[in-house]
Amino acid sequence: MDAIRLSPPRRLSLPVDNRWGGGEMSVLDFGDPKRPVDLVFVHANGFNAMTYRSLLAPLSGTLRIWAPDLRGHGLTRLPAEPRGRRAWTDHRDDLVALLDALEGPPAVVAGHSMGATTALLAAVERPSRVSKLVLLDPVIWRRWVVTALQLPVVHRLASRLPLVKAARRRRAVFDSREQAMAAYTGRGAFRGWPEIMLADYLADGLVETADGLVLACPPEWEASNYAAQGHDPWRALKRLDRPVRILKGEAGSTCHVPDHPRRLPRVSVETVHGGTHFFPMLRADAARDALFDAAV
Repeated sequence: MDAIRLSPPRRLSLPVDNRWGGGEMSVLDFGDPKRPVDLVFVHANGFNAMTYRSLLAPLSGTLRIWAPDLRGHGLTRLPAEPRGRRAWTDHRDDLVALLDALEGPPAVVAGHSMGATTALLAAVERPSRVSKLVLLDPVIWRRWVVTALQLPVVHRLASRLPLVKAARRRRAVFDSREQAMAAYTGRGAFRGWPEIMLADYLADGLVETADGLVLACPPEWEASNYAAQGHDPWRALKRLDRPVRILKGEAGSTCHVPDHPRRLPRVSVETVHGGTHFFPMLRADAARDALFDAAV
């Protein structure tokens, strides 16, 4: 198991060409390359697939896993224009392209935060490529909030949201990886993270340039993901005819689906006691068990 945990995944490059602009999507490939993909895992806003290596690698002795870098993140090279974005339909369509590239039987599709919601939106578009969903603290606001966020006047006010303002203020350039590591350790969203997971985030989260090490996900793009809330995950949950398992944190969760959602018989919801929005980092055992249970 230790060898599996430490072995680096292979890196694939998947061509993507859709209305949001074409290029290459970077995909980490864990497990036996001779078997079909069992699980697709999608990262949260501002992070990248490598961030979750220590979560996913222990599963690779049994499962083959694809973990993409979304548009504007990690080593994916697709246009990422924040102006005028209203929803996560670009991330959805990129993930649809990945699902179309899968060979073999339908796969489990999972993700964390924005990645979980993106997985849900893409599964509605390609249900034949999805066996079930595992959503780790997806971004699903209350129904009335989702309705309000689709109104143009509310969208215009999105730039005033605290998350949007905070993302735009993020430091974007570092002199070294050691400097970045020191800046993030024990602070903000990274509080309590295992050192190896933070190091993995920085491995693909920083890009070398003439000006120094720059965030692979620019602050303006991260902010635009917080602001672009015009999609409707409730409608997707209602339309999808596949089992959906949601795990949400006990504190600070972005998921407002109740424990027993009405008129959503295929959706089950569990609370990770003691967990926060970042429980996949802080309680990786709970996240890993849910992924394994779904895929075997």
